[in-house]
Amino acid sequence: MRTWHGLEEVPRDWGRSVVTIGVFDGVHRGHQAIVRTAAERARGLGLPVVVVTFDPHPDAVVRGGEPPAVLTPHPRRAELLGEYGADAVCVLPFTAELSRLEAEEFVRRVLVEGLGAAAVVVGEDFRFGCRAAGSVETLRTLGEKYDFTAEGLPLVAAADTLTSTRIRACLEAGDVEGARSALGRPHRVEGLVVHGAARGRELLGFPTANLDCAPGTAVPADGVYAGRMLLLEAEPGAESAWPAAVSVGTNPTFEGAARTVEGYALDRDDLALYGRRVAIEFTHRIRGQLRFDSVEELIAAMARDVDRARELAAGS
Repeated sequence: MRTWHGLEEVPRDWGRSVVTIGVFDGVHRGHQAIVRTAAERARGLGLPVVVVTFDPHPDAVVRGGEPPAVLTPHPRRAELLGEYGADAVCVLPFTAELSRLEAEEFVRRVLVEGLGAAAVVVGEDFRFGCRAAGSVETLRTLGEKYDFTAEGLPLVAAADTLTSTRIRACLEAGDVEGARSALGRPHRVEGLVVHGAARGRELLGFPTANLDCAPGTAVPADGVYAGRMLLLEAEPGAESAWPAAVSVGTNPTFEGAARTVEGYALDRDDLALYGRRVAIEFTHRIRGQLRFDSVEELIAAMARDVDRARELAAGS
């Protein structure tokens, strides 16, 4: 699996490819179907599959303002795309200049000269080029000129259930099970474990890993969740996954201000995770964020949350 940041990193002797194009944030079930189909076409032609994606999100350049929250960071995105059949991922810097390219110029520079496209596989609603003027039909027409085929795949399910926008809406509502259904796996966030207020270990009896997530990460709504904690880049053969209870929010009982993501590995108080990269998967929502009148009430609620997380882990 190769990752190229820009066309200049593509080897000059790369040859021809089957190409698919999109943001692919989340790598949801619709994205998976497109990449799998591209892989099938590639096997028939004896060619590799290249996924073209963009950074930053095109909306940040075309519409201005903050980009949509990131469901899947690019390294994880590339890893998932590889699982579904991609041989290489080309991350194009999405600049104002790129956004102004006419459809044919985009095809010529990126697909033909950059990646040697022999076939292009996209979703049937795919748009590209300046003012999103290019469509699947445009690709087919240009394919006749530049010697590649173009295929637009029907959407896997209703459009409102299999889009990155819909998945973000699920997460904003705390509906992690809805997000999991669309993604085909639990939504996860990742980051470095950093020191927090240490209340979990010293005051509450539930030592938690406080994740420093990248700005712009799509974090579920404030509340308590069941899920899993995963130690990334673990040593071969080492224990690296634990069922977990996860708190997202501002710790209102202690009049907190900063929003945090904290995971407690069930029944484990011996894990040395500070300074390590950890991912947290969200499988079920247990409750919303609450403010308690006393630490004792909070501890009792946390004990109930942990019991529920344990039940959900046993049933999964």
